[in-house]
Amino acid sequence: MSLMPAIVNGISIGAIYGLIAMGLTLIFGIMRVINFAQGALLMFSMMISYGIWTITGVNPYILIIIVGPIMFCFGYIVEVTMIRPVLKAQSDVREPLSVLLLTASFAVVLENLALMIFGGNYRMAQSSFSDKTYSVGDVFLSAPRLYGLIIALVVSLLFYIFLKKTEIGRQLRATGQDRNTAALMGINAEKTFAIAFGLGTALLSVAGLVLLPFYYVHPTVGEVFMTRAFIVVILGGLGSVPGALVGGIIIGLIETVGAQFMTASITSVLIYLVFLIVLFVKPSGLFGSPFEW
Repeated sequence: MSLMPAIVNGISIGAIYGLIAMGLTLIFGIMRVINFAQGALLMFSMMISYGIWTITGVNPYILIIIVGPIMFCFGYIVEVTMIRPVLKAQSDVREPLSVLLLTASFAVVLENLALMIFGGNYRMAQSSFSDKTYSVGDVFLSAPRLYGLIIALVVSLLFYIFLKKTEIGRQLRATGQDRNTAALMGINAEKTFAIAFGLGTALLSVAGLVLLPFYYVHPTVGEVFMTRAFIVVILGGLGSVPGALVGGIIIGLIETVGAQFMTASITSVLIYLVFLIVLFVKPSGLFGSPFEW
């Protein structure tokens, strides 16, 4: 039995896991805030994408140029109106627990709003390429998964370059390393936090769009990916963008390759086992470092 199809599919879904985790690790790396609303925001972006796709009928991937800015602005507003007041109230706390509770509550609100407005039905953006497949030898990969892999890798690379080479990226990394010193250097920490949260939410919109042609969207879809995102972030290293991508691919490979030899429940156990082993050997994660940013 050839493992190549499972490996290719694992890399494909793993790259999407990495993209979801990248937004989570960005927000933590800059703000030192664990965003428990990440899964709900993914669901929200998928709902918006599905709604726009239903109205316009255009290729779902083209919607990136529309949904991406919308979700960036939404994330920016959420940070300014909801998270910033709590951060100000706990300005002397490096990792405020109140924000964690706030984001968890916000996730519940978003999921229930989606249930009230859209109902509990499962939806998928069926396009002309949804059932199309590509083959190279014995390897078969559906077109949506292949496009999703390409988009996830390209966006991850562009985002990494953005963080390393642009002025805004340097400000983000400086604030993540030491917000007080960054402020002394003239960097507006509050604005940087809002940009970080907006970017993290925009990355989710890209992940949501590449999932839409082959994965059902419903009010609780984010919970599945939220669990995976936390595993990926810890596995790759908190605050590490490359670690998020590599960790996502590792989890994707375990899922797909493991499914060839064992049941889904045992595969899930294997994922957590690998997770625990990595933490035992290297508690900071594969790429974790206090100076990652």
